[in-house]
Order: sequence, then C-alpha cells, then structure tokens
Amino acid sequence: MMRKLAFVFGMGLACAAPAQAQGLKPLSDDALSDVRGRDGVSFDLSGFSMSGNARATFTASPGRSIWMENLSASRSDSAVAFSDPYRLDIVAGAPGLADVIRFNFPVNADGAQRWQKAWDFGVEADGIVSKGGSLVFSDMVFYGGGWQFSTPRVADGVAFGAALRLDIGQLALRTAGRNNAGEQMALQGIRIGEVDENGNFTGAPWKIADVASQPAVINAVADENGPRLHIGIDWPDAKYGSGQAALGGIQIDRISFTSPATGTTDLGSSRIGSVQINFLDIKFRQ
Repeated sequence: MMRKLAFVFGMGLACAAPAQAQGLKPLSDDALSDVRGRDGVSFDLSGFSMSGNARATFTASPGRSIWMENLSASRSDSAVAFSDPYRLDIVAGAPGLADVIRFNFPVNADGAQRWQKAWDFGVEADGIVSKGGSLVFSDMVFYGGGWQFSTPRVADGVAFGAALRLDIGQLALRTAGRNNAGEQMALQGIRIGEVDENGNFTGAPWKIADVASQPAVINAVADENGPRLHIGIDWPDAKYGSGQAALGGIQIDRISFTSPATGTTDLGSSRIGSVQINFLDIKFRQ
C-alpha cells in the first residue's frame, strides 16, 4: 500500500505542549488509508534573521565586475506560528506536459509577515573600484504568488513560472551607507500585482509567467561567440490558456531625493496602470 507523507518544519524555535501518552493509540492500515492530506513540504520562517559579510561577484570580463555583500534579512511574523507557511509541492502538469514543482508563498492576508533587507554593492572596471552604497528594503510584504519549475518543451534548461503580489514600504538607495538616510533616493509605497482591464488592482498576484500558458525558460544558448546565459518568456499559448498575457500594475506613492545640501526634494508619485509581458528574450554578453 502506498502511503502519503506530509510534514512541517520551521526555522527558529517553536514549543508545543507535551502529548499525553494515554491519548495516543496505533492506527490500522484501514484507518491510515482514510487520511487525506497534501503531498510535499510546508515550512515557516518564524523569527528568521541573518546577516554576514559574504560577497557575491559577477565578472563580465577580467577586471570588470559587479558585486554585492553584507546581506542582512529578517522577517516579522504572524501571532500564530506555522499558521501560514511556505509550501513546496510536485503536481501534475497540464495534459501532455511534464509534472511541475510548485513553490507557493504564504497568503499573508493580514500583512503580518514583513521582510527587512539590505545589502551593499559596488563595481570594478579599468582598475577603478567604486562602492555604490546600499540598497535598503523596508516592510517588504508578499501576498501569495510563488514559483513554478518544470521541463522545457523544446529545449534544454529549466522552464519556470512566476506570480507576484508585493508591497514595499520603502526602497532606498543610500550612497553613504545603509544607516545614513540623510543622503538617499527613496521610493515609498511600492505596489505590484494583477490589475483588471481598467487598471485597477484586483488583490491577486500578477502571473508574470506560467509553465503551461506562458512558460519562461533559463538555459544556455550557443552562437558564433560560444555559449551564453539566456532568460526568456514565450508568447502566450492559447492551447493552455486564454492566449493573452496577464495584466499587471506598478504603483509608487512617493519618489524623493535627500541630500545634506538641499534637504528633501519630492518628485510626487508614479503609476503604470497596466503592463503585459508578451515576449521576452535576454542573452547575456560574454
């Protein structure tokens, strides 16, 4: 008899009341066969935080690179731990297509799960090393959405899908360091998500790509200069969907610049009412 296994684990500490031994009893095979649950893994990042001085570098050619370092990240949580976890499942694909690995973000309906992130960055070129400053994300809130991974239909690599519903309290570029807000460019009240035909946010994640109806791919392609990293999103597929790319919206409530010499200059707000990605083809130069 095949039995399903579902389990939950957490990063951080969680305490549970001890079970009473007299309240436990073995279950027969017949009783176990009546249990219904989801395959896969669920996990919660309760009390997650990290920081360090590791550096990640992308080198375009010898002596020319861009790097990020000193990453820090932490997350606040719901009052009820493990009540709204991340989920990793393997599900059947659309008819005729391969199975799909699906990684779903928490629904986070009350917005209690909030991320704080920061890292430093810089570039090196022609013998000059320049520290660009720090990127600081405050109150980054994901509302559902997630990732899909599968086998590409016609090429090597990895097919993927992505859906995003995201709010960011503030995204700041601070040239004098992450703790110096006196010299920064700040985008406040950022919102990204699905919109309807009139450009109104629906509250649902924006399906940027889907492994069936509009697959994205990451792979290596070769040309006369050799292999190159390739990222693309295919045209919408009417066989597995509507044949139309999903509509997304991007809103920024306030854009401002702050410096010791001029104080804060407010540039107002910005809104892209409706965005469609019908096709994307990016090849990185060697």
